[in-house]
Amino acid sequence: MPAPSTALPIEAALPDLREALAARNGAVLVAPPGAGKTTRVPLDLLDAPWLADRKVVLLEPRRLAARAAAARMAQTLGEPVGGTVGLRVRLGSKISARTRIEVVTEGVFTRMILDDPELSGIGAVLFDEFHERSLDADLGLALALDAQGGLREDLRILVMSATLDGARVARLMGEAPVIASEGRAFPVETRYVERDPNRRIEESVADVTLRALRADPGSVLVFLPGQAEIRRTADLLADRVDPEVQVAPLYGALTPAEQDRAVAPAPAGTRKVVLATSIAETSLTIEGVRIVVDSGLARVPVYEPGLGLTRLVTARASRASVDQRRGRAGRTEPGLCWRLWSEAGTKALEPFSRPEILAADLAGLLLDCAAWGVADPRTLAFLDPPPAPALAEARTMLVDLGALDADGRLTETGGRLRALPLPPRLARMVTVAAAAGEARAAADLAAVLVERGLGGDGIDLDARIERFRQDRGGRAADMRRLAQGWARIAGDGPQDRPASAGPLLALAYPDRVARTRGRDGEFVMASGRAGRLDLASPLARETYLVVAELAGAAGEARILAAAAIEPDAIERLFAGRIEFRTEITFDPSAGALRARAVRRLGAVNLGARPLPVPAEPESAEILANGIAALGLDRLPWTPALSQWRARVRFLHAAEDDGWPDLSDEALTRDAGAWLAPSLVGRTSVAAITAEDLAGALQGLVPWQLRSRLDAEAPTHVEVPTGSRIPVDYGAEEPVLAVRVQELFGLDRHPVAGGRPLVLHLLSPAQRPIQITRDLPGFWRGSWAAVRAEMRGRYPRHPWPEDPLSEAPTRRAKPRGT
Repeated sequence: MPAPSTALPIEAALPDLREALAARNGAVLVAPPGAGKTTRVPLDLLDAPWLADRKVVLLEPRRLAARAAAARMAQTLGEPVGGTVGLRVRLGSKISARTRIEVVTEGVFTRMILDDPELSGIGAVLFDEFHERSLDADLGLALALDAQGGLREDLRILVMSATLDGARVARLMGEAPVIASEGRAFPVETRYVERDPNRRIEESVADVTLRALRADPGSVLVFLPGQAEIRRTADLLADRVDPEVQVAPLYGALTPAEQDRAVAPAPAGTRKVVLATSIAETSLTIEGVRIVVDSGLARVPVYEPGLGLTRLVTARASRASVDQRRGRAGRTEPGLCWRLWSEAGTKALEPFSRPEILAADLAGLLLDCAAWGVADPRTLAFLDPPPAPALAEARTMLVDLGALDADGRLTETGGRLRALPLPPRLARMVTVAAAAGEARAAADLAAVLVERGLGGDGIDLDARIERFRQDRGGRAADMRRLAQGWARIAGDGPQDRPASAGPLLALAYPDRVARTRGRDGEFVMASGRAGRLDLASPLARETYLVVAELAGAAGEARILAAAAIEPDAIERLFAGRIEFRTEITFDPSAGALRARAVRRLGAVNLGARPLPVPAEPESAEILANGIAALGLDRLPWTPALSQWRARVRFLHAAEDDGWPDLSDEALTRDAGAWLAPSLVGRTSVAAITAEDLAGALQGLVPWQLRSRLDAEAPTHVEVPTGSRIPVDYGAEEPVLAVRVQELFGLDRHPVAGGRPLVLHLLSPAQRPIQITRDLPGFWRGSWAAVRAEMRGRYPRHPWPEDPLSEAPTRRAKPRGT
């Protein structure tokens, strides 16, 4: 093979790599960005004796990287792509009988090895940029290692990465040798500009980008989390950059021609600002870039097994990712990196990006493993085993689709789904639609969902499909041909007819049928998850939608793609899933129960009619909890019942000994247990009687304690006049409020249940004149002062000098005495 025009750092490591692969069937190559591993290693292996004229397959994480790698190697050989170096990606292949190196995307390799487990005619499989840890790469390596161990001992497997724990991968590969390349990187100066969290990220990025353009020469590579932020940043820069500065977006949904324009060098005398997602972190060299502006953010998918839903979230990039981004500034000359966070913040970043296998929908992986003959993927050699909850959710879904049997084996239906290179839900949509003569419509919808940017990025999928069908661009034409092939595999025919996106999408995602909540554009899905639409979207006025894509955390999720669906379509598609049940709720404004017959698809209400409230324990429990939420003061408390509760609370605090806790907190917390049994047949707060409440409360006191209640906390105390005065147990100590004249002659302090009472001594007007815990001491001490003050105020009542010798009385003195 001809040598490259310029020496690459990786060349120093090539002899060791050749020696390792001659002696072993696997190796790990760790080389930093810019070392040349992607384009130099495959060419160097072509003459290896062990290859024996077989092919080398090079896996790349993205189509853009695959096209760039194939083009660079073909250029080195002085050939077009499709000769010695070929390309195989979703939207087209350039392969010939002369092809010795096939550059493929990771998903394509998975289909290759599943269709041909022996990998006939292939001598080596190279996993490039494995540190990105995509689900397809992890699965591809696991299948390749399994094939190597059982079918192809002579198959060479090489894992290449820039930032990876090489020793860990080597152990996975049976202690394979690790070869390291020092690479070559120019120094990069890092400047930190901590952004204002109250500003939109694109505003801060635009400001720093303009600052970087003014401060230093060279083109700029800007990292943003997603295409929406890229578009907004481009708009902000459009009128603020100099005429010789070209602003070029770079993300996966662009056409190959648009991506090539972004990657190409800036014309002489001009500069370029490339606004990119993480697609530009690795595998690409953008000529002329010596400045990087890093937002520090990335858009990542997060799968929620309990909901069967993948949502996109904006998260902080890992330390490995921001280091990769920084390195882009030093690929060809010394550079600069502007980071929109504090220097100390770098240490708080996660060391590496989370492997996709730990946060992804595993239905496709499980189906592929079943096709491989493995019911439990965890028996394969994964660097990180797939999580059990996500596997269980995927298995349940695939069994429900009929793709797997109860033992996890692939069924005939599963085989038909696998024949379509689509995620299982979308494959099922296309196959079911084919039976109704709607395969092509379903395939077009699948194309728009799997190929980002087709038909634009509007929310309404019907509108996007229409634009996709009318798009005369090359990418759209390629995808239409691909969709036609999917429809043909699924069994379309002359009867194939158009169909709305909503009912088709519901075939794939019955759990994402959603109904409006009638406010703020909010919809709730059958799964229970809620999402919000911009009120300006026409779909916000629909009653029912099917949601295809969400972004953002729970409670703040935005619907990114959806289609309207009519109620009759829901009834037709899900007749067997719709539940009919009676729902009983508590209406706080009326303080009453409401019952209705409801038809539901999961959490989606399809209709309801009112019913009489059934006299059942469940109804009573709902009423009890509703009252507890309103407040216990809404119950019919009588003075006697309030005092009874206070007596029990007093004894619970004073001695516990099994006395129940009747505090507001305890009664509110356990209302469904203690109050509900006495409310069976009641439907409102107004219908509850004091007897109902008394029965419920008194049932909380064990029978052995009830006989002790009167003895230990009597309701009344008899005073010398014979009056029975109620005792107040609302404080820490029992209180007796009594007119002082009724205690004349009493030479001992009153007690209740053996406990001294706190006496609130009252005037004839029932106003407190003294509080005492020692009545004899009061007679001997404070009485004289009280007598002097009170006798002038209440002359018609007795105020003797010696109250112990005076007869107690409830009456005033007769007039004239």
